[in-house]
Amino acid sequence: MTRAQLDKKPVDVASMFDDVAEKYDVTNDVLSLGQDRLWRRAVVRTVAAVAGERVLDIAAGTGTSSEPFADAGVDVVPADFSLGMLKVGRRRRPDLAFTAADAMALPFADDSFDAVTMSFGLRNVADPSVALREFLRVTRPGGRLVVCEFSQPVNRVLRTVYTNYLMRALPKVARRTSSNPESYVYLAESIRAWPPQGELARTIEGAGWTRVGWTNLTGGIVALHTATKRR
Repeated sequence: MTRAQLDKKPVDVASMFDDVAEKYDVTNDVLSLGQDRLWRRAVVRTVAAVAGERVLDIAAGTGTSSEPFADAGVDVVPADFSLGMLKVGRRRRPDLAFTAADAMALPFADDSFDAVTMSFGLRNVADPSVALREFLRVTRPGGRLVVCEFSQPVNRVLRTVYTNYLMRALPKVARRTSSNPESYVYLAESIRAWPPQGELARTIEGAGWTRVGWTNLTGGIVALHTATKRR
């Protein structure tokens, strides 16, 4: 089984997600105590896509994050660079246009989408700034960005409890539910090493986005980052 390291070599990250694809959604539900469902609903509300709009859901995995858009009549493109994830997704939802894509070199034309969204994937990209500039390139003028990512709890006590859970309990739980429990050691390490909300907001702004902001979910365990492309 493959476990990526914090240098996040694309081939290692993709292979790791290939290994966990079959049980990925179930494992995430267990490890987050069901909170992932609430976070994903918040993403859908924040993107606020309507029928007729085109949305790129990058790092879509098996497509669970894309389904609500498709079910609402939105033209959504679930994209991921893990072929294992795409295979599971196509089996689950053959009606969705699953596409193999590297976040740092998207196979889409300029100004192709009304919105780009990424949930729990930016942290796994080797160079987030490059990915954010790619997201900007494929977004239409006036279009929007919504990034949902693990962050740093704003309460010191919660932050301490959460860090202990990440580094101690999470890998143990993963051994019972995941086909590649070592990958969740990487997950814990990558979350702990990820920058706080304000720093990520500055990175998004530095990539060329405007009206950058964020909303904390579950006390800051997760943050929803939003931005807009200049008209």
